[in-house]
Amino acid sequence: MRHQPAIELKNLTKRYGKVRGAEDISFNVFPGEVFGFLGPNGAGKSTVMRTMLGLIEATSGSSYILGRDSLSHNSALMADVGYLPGALAVYKNMTGREYLKYIARLRKVNCDAEVKSLASRLKLDLDKHIHDLSKGNRQKVGVIQAFMHQPKVLILDEPTSGLDPLIQREFEKILDEVKARGAAVLLSSHVLSEVEHLADRIAVISEGKIVLNEEIATLKSKVPHTITFNFPTAPNPANYAHFSSNIEVIGNSLTCSITGSEALLLKQAAADGALTVRTNEPSLEQIFLQLIDSEVLL
Repeated sequence: MRHQPAIELKNLTKRYGKVRGAEDISFNVFPGEVFGFLGPNGAGKSTVMRTMLGLIEATSGSSYILGRDSLSHNSALMADVGYLPGALAVYKNMTGREYLKYIARLRKVNCDAEVKSLASRLKLDLDKHIHDLSKGNRQKVGVIQAFMHQPKVLILDEPTSGLDPLIQREFEKILDEVKARGAAVLLSSHVLSEVEHLADRIAVISEGKIVLNEEIATLKSKVPHTITFNFPTAPNPANYAHFSSNIEVIGNSLTCSITGSEALLLKQAAADGALTVRTNEPSLEQIFLQLIDSEVLL
């Protein structure tokens, strides 16, 4: 049985005059879950995040974080929420250490030990002035300020932007640890491969509206994937015709495309004496291309 959601949006809408920023947005994020929030640049991801935190005024709808109305009581959530905006505003005349101490004082917490640990893991020199830091190192400062107080909820807008591959890998480890601790994570990104590695469920926003909300495993079950069997002798493709219309036999191997459960197909292959089986699942990017081609996301 699932816990109560840590984040709960209901029909959240933000309009700028006649221009729609986000329309009728509804989803939940649960403790111990990474929820991927996908969409192209300009689709409305950042607008939703800023609106749900009360940083810009909602036109209508509701947003609850840890059971509290985050549209009107966002300051009371500072100690429990870590937010990394897409465009981080920092005091460039401060060092990284000074800035992080300043943010900790605003939250009324002592984060010195966690800041030291995170800076070491992310390879950040805390004593450099922020105006002397590269884009990637400024992003590290942003990541640390979001994580340093061990919040119950993390709202991350393009968190790996500017980070090199080794630091991205370390960030993923940190996120896994946070998830294991029971934090709820809303992760916005336009990089499908990043979300595929990290998220349990995803929502896709396009032109300000949610067009898909699924568990990744469920999403993968809806599109074809290929399975290759190797047999001691050449297999009979007729035995597999009712499982797939796309079958290829080369020598003693048979490859077919299947959507949904593999159970009966595997049973048939075992009966035919299959020696090995190899499954090739589509990437999240390939899934989206297939769904767009089939007009599921249009």
